[in-house]
Parts: sequence; structure tokens; C-alpha cells
Amino acid sequence: MTRVGIGIRTAQMRSERITGQIHVYDGAGKGKSRAALGVVLRSIGLGINSGAQNRVLLLRFLKGPGRQYDEDGAIAALQQGFPHLIDQVRTGRAEYFAKEEITRFDRMEAQRGWDVAKGAIASGLYSVIVLDELNPVLDLGLLKVEEVIHTLKNKPEEVEIIATGRAAPQALLDIADLHSEMKPHDHPMSLEKGLEGIEIYTGAGKGKSTSALGKALQAIGRGISQDKSHRVLIMQWLKGGSGYTEDAAIAALQQSYPSLVDHHRCGGDAIVWRGQQREIDYVEAERGWEIARSAIASGLYKTIILDELNPTVDLELLPQEPIVQALLRKPRDTEIIITGRCLNPPAYFDLASVHSEMICHKHYADRGVELKRGVDF
Repeated sequence: MTRVGIGIRTAQMRSERITGQIHVYDGAGKGKSRAALGVVLRSIGLGINSGAQNRVLLLRFLKGPGRQYDEDGAIAALQQGFPHLIDQVRTGRAEYFAKEEITRFDRMEAQRGWDVAKGAIASGLYSVIVLDELNPVLDLGLLKVEEVIHTLKNKPEEVEIIATGRAAPQALLDIADLHSEMKPHDHPMSLEKGLEGIEIYTGAGKGKSTSALGKALQAIGRGISQDKSHRVLIMQWLKGGSGYTEDAAIAALQQSYPSLVDHHRCGGDAIVWRGQQREIDYVEAERGWEIARSAIASGLYKTIILDELNPTVDLELLPQEPIVQALLRKPRDTEIIITGRCLNPPAYFDLASVHSEMICHKHYADRGVELKRGVDF
């Protein structure tokens, strides 16, 4: 039987791998560092569910103190919620610099960060190690590519490595098990209408839902440090049943920040195939949209994640026009993040002020490697 469409494979149906992989997120589009943070949240959730100590190291190159970054609040939220599971190291100076502006300090800071990375990889203390902005560090020539490649190729089998940033060198891409490129798209209509705060993450590559989870963490961080009314709604379609590791982490965040986080999932506990939609699929999709539409109109939430809305619309479980109208009428200070792949881009894509397409250049699943709980779902 031929099945056409974009079914979402449910968590309960999945077997999983144990071996850690090397992920590379690069490209000019948004979502690279946030995708890494989303994987971190899932990994923490797995630890909460299993009782394991899934410790994570966030090693941030080129992001020294003295400047604020979008992900600072997200990391602060994670550290406050899970202080025993998150370690962070920042290296480098705060401002951007080109190759011709490299100083001795820049080289020393890059080497300091890499010394930390090598020790962390060898230690066996961490299940996930994020090497944020490693790619431009290598592109700038601040570290020897050959040494980095040797270390990563000989990492402990179970450790997951995530490297982010623009301009990943080919040698790193060659050893990567997963390579997602974030490609930006411009939509003139959003500028013409003066629309802001609508972000779309789509494409066949990994990083869509994890970028959205990272965005949710950023919003929670703002709620902690800047605006106590900064409430976050995470609305997920096509994710019925149980077994999603982010559920435990989100629940833990709700306990830590009960006034900041709301989370709903909808969908049946089965893949939805084009042409084989069931009544429950339509009912659940509409239920999710009623929650989302009310939340958008209310102004109660500063950040709303509409996870897997794109394939829900593409599978014709929801009409496009009500979504377009709801986005056009959203409060100006409400940010909306929409995720999921789709064959036919819906009309609301034209309203996006940020649109990143995750292009899949390489994925371990394509060579038969099973997905991993706490990383992929």
C-alpha cells in the first residue's frame, strides 16, 4: 500500500538507539542555537522520567560576558529549574570580529574553551555536549580543524555532540551524523503590513520543534528576569499518546514557574496519512486550534508555540483562512512560532517576519540509525 503525506510517527511506536551522534546546525537562518537548547530540554526530560542524571554542558564560544544574547534567559531558566543538570561555560569577547581583527586574546579564549570541551568529552559526565558557535571558531582559524575532528571522532560512544553556527568547515560536515542547514526566507508582505513576531520553522531537516522548544525557554527566561507577565503557551498537534520526553521537562518547568508555562497536546495516538484521515484526527486538530485561537486573541500570552501546525494544515485537518485571520489580528506584543514540514506552503507563510527552512543534508536515520529518546523525541 502506498502512503502519501507527512505522517508524524508517535513516540510510543518508536524503538531507539543508545549510541550518541554528532549533530551540526549551520546556515544563515535563525534556529541553530535554539535547536540545541530544545535537544537539551528533551534530554533533561528523559533524565526526569528515567531517574538518570542526564547532565548537559553548554559550551558557548564567541559569547563572552559583557553582552546579552537571546539564549541567556533560556539557559538561566534551565539552570534555575535543573541546577544539578546544567553546566555552562562562556568564552571569547562580546563583540563580533572578522578574521583580520583576530587578537591573541581571541585565540587564547578559543583554546580555553576547547580545553574545557576535550575534558568534558573525555570525562563521561555528560550525556549531551553543546559546542555553540564552534563552526565560526573553526572558520576563523582560531582552532585547528584536524585536532577538533580527531577528538570528536574518538568521543565516548554514548555522548551526543551538537555543534552550531554559520560556516561549518567541510571536514566537520564529513564526520557529522546529522547536518541541518537553516536557510532564511524573506516575505515582503510581512513588511508591507508591518507584521512582526511571527516565526515559521519548516523543512525536512532536524531542528523545527527543538527550535520552538528553545524559543519557549527563551520566553520563560524573559518571564523570570524581565517581565513577570511573560506567559508561554506550548500547543502541539499530531502528538497524541505519551512517551515524548519534553513532556516531563515541561512539567518540571511548570512546577518551577507555575505562572509562566501552559502546555497542551492534541491528536490521536497514530500516524495521520494523507487520504486516510480519521474522524478523531479532525476533532483533535480542531480542539487544538480552538485553544490556540483563544490564546492568540486573549493577549494573555507573550509567546505561543504552534508546534506541528504546518503538517496539520497540509493534511487538510484545519482550514487555512481562520489561521491567517487570527495571525493578522494578534496583539502586537505576542510572538507566535509555527513549526512543521509541509508539501504545500500555506498562505500564512507570507505573514512571517522570520522563516527558516531546515534543509536536511545528512541524517543518521537515513542510514538505518534508530532515533533516540531524549534527543529526537
